[in-house]
Formats: sequence, structure tokens, C-alpha cells
Amino acid sequence: MLMNMSPSTSPARAAHASPEVTGFYHEQTGSIAYLVVDPATAHAAVIDPVLDFDPRAARVTTDFADAMLEAIAARKVTVDWVLDTHPHADHFSAAAYMKDKLGAPMAIGEKVADIQKLWEKFYNLPPYTTQHWDRLFKDGDTFKIGSIDTRVMLCAGHTLASITYVVGDAAFIHDTLFQPDSGTARADFPGGSAAVLYDSIQRILALPDDTRLFTGHDYKPNGRPARWESTVAQQKRHNTHVGGGRDRESYVEMREARDKTLPLPDQMLAALQVNLRGGRLPEPEGNGRSYLKIPLNLF
Repeated sequence: MLMNMSPSTSPARAAHASPEVTGFYHEQTGSIAYLVVDPATAHAAVIDPVLDFDPRAARVTTDFADAMLEAIAARKVTVDWVLDTHPHADHFSAAAYMKDKLGAPMAIGEKVADIQKLWEKFYNLPPYTTQHWDRLFKDGDTFKIGSIDTRVMLCAGHTLASITYVVGDAAFIHDTLFQPDSGTARADFPGGSAAVLYDSIQRILALPDDTRLFTGHDYKPNGRPARWESTVAQQKRHNTHVGGGRDRESYVEMREARDKTLPLPDQMLAALQVNLRGGRLPEPEGNGRSYLKIPLNLF
């Protein structure tokens, strides 16, 4: 099985400000995609959807995304947005696929353009375009998911372009904080910074203590079941990397030392080439087939 879907729905505490959240766990990459529903209007957003990729066969499939689409149809909601938090390095984004299927606009943070400029040099490709997305969010931008006010926070460090979506009492924080027993995300990709990540994490921890935090990955440490929801208060007290008020200097030292021990994600060189196009494969060549270009000896 390439996909293992585990829905987890949080009940609405206040219909005008508390979305219903369902997480879909992608077993192959440890990623979580989200369906975020305003219960007052049955309008919704999809956040960080995933395409399946078999690196051995170089085969892209849509099983996981299709399972999400089935859940959306069963829930009978109208999807207003297809959102990515950043260009992912460990899985292919299904944002473009979801846009095509749902007819919803696709968005990401505006600093994706900076990552495009960085990686087009690595791949020796013509310039990327940001026209793949319908909207590029700036820090502090606001929009609505149904009737729920949603705010964008720049939370760089893992990448230059990482953003958090604060949807009522829920925040979708992707590669910043993980579950408290897993700590925080790596910051050693091109353009990443442990110091900037620490500052971004502090922005998240400054949200109200009861804010529900939904992370983008869980690797099931010590064999426990996958988890993806916590609160600001839980992270402040128990996060193994930043809990208890850890200072910036010691965090940066720890994070940089830890990152030196980590291998690159298996799909990174393939995934970024696709995700910097919003999840669309490279244009087919003369034989009608798309190809990935992998730079040798870059890392």
C-alpha cells in the first residue's frame, strides 16, 4: 500500500472560529494532509495534499489524493482553497491535481519565488514562474475559509518560503514544530536557517495557549501511532527541542549539530523539481513523456 489514510476530526468548539480538521496520514513519507472545514457554511480548504511517487519505477500516482477527494465528496463540502505551506522536499505536492479536480484556487507563500531562483540554478533550468499559483500570500495577509478568518504568518527557517495558516483557533504549522516528543524540523536545506526557524517557532508559541497546532509530519517515534495535533501550551511545556523556554543560542547549536547527521530526503531532488511548479510535472517532451533532471554531485 502506498497510502494509509487516518482521519482525525476535532470537534468545533465555537462554530464561527473553530474549524473541523481531518488529517490524512501518508505512510510512505510520514506526511499529513488536511481537510479544514467551516461547520457553519460547509466550505473548506485542503492543505498540503500529497501525490504518491515510487522512486524505483519513477511512477507518479494519485491514490492518496483520490482518497482525500472521496472523503471530501462524502463530507459534502465546497473547497474554497488548495493551500501549500511551502515547496516540500520529501514528497510531491498534489496541489495542482486537487485544483484541477475541485476547481479551487491554489496558493502558497510569496517567497516561493526566492526558492525557485535558488533551485533553477541547481537544476540548470530556464526560470520558473509563479503563475502556477492563483495567489501568493504575504506575511500578515488575511482571507476566509467559509466564514472563518484566516491569517498568514511567515515562518521561515526550514525553507525561505514556509508559512503558517492560522484558521480560527487552529494553526497549520508544517515543518516547524513536530509533536512534542519529536521536537522540531530540520533547517539545513538550501536557504534554511536554524536561527530563523527558532524565531518562527517563537511566533507560533506566542499564539494563545489553547490554539490547536497541526504539524506536517510524524515519523511515529518508538513505534507509537501517528499523531499530528497538539496545542501551544503542550509545546511550550513538553517539546523536546524548545520546551521549557530553551534559549536561541542553545537551540541553534543543537539543531545544527543534529542536522549534520541527517540524510537528505529520498525524494528531494525529484520532488522540488515538481513542487516548484505547484505540483505539475515537467512539460512533456517530443515523445509525450515528462522527465526529471537530477543534478549529480550537488550535495
